Amino acid sequence: MPIGKSFNRHLIYILNNGTPVLEWDEDLAQDLFSGEFIQCSRADLSHAIRDDELDILVRAGRVERYDDREVYIYSLPEPPRRMLD
Repeated sequence: MPIGKSFNRHLIYILNNGTPVLEWDEDLAQDLFSGEFIQCSRADLSHAIRDDELDILVRAGRVERYDDREVYIYSLPEPPRRMLD
């Protein structure tokens, strides 16, 4: 049974600077190494994460496992919530 939280693989990208991120919305992503939330745009996204890049995250202890559709990520901080006006 998986321990990590499941995320759709299409939400995980590599930024132009090589940072693997989980995209939360159009301008907010989460660095998968540090857990830090960062502002980024579509122009900052280089490509969808590849298997070899996911293997690095598995070896680093950030990702439990993955398949063609899902990535199981170990504990990450919750994304900030937007306040209702």
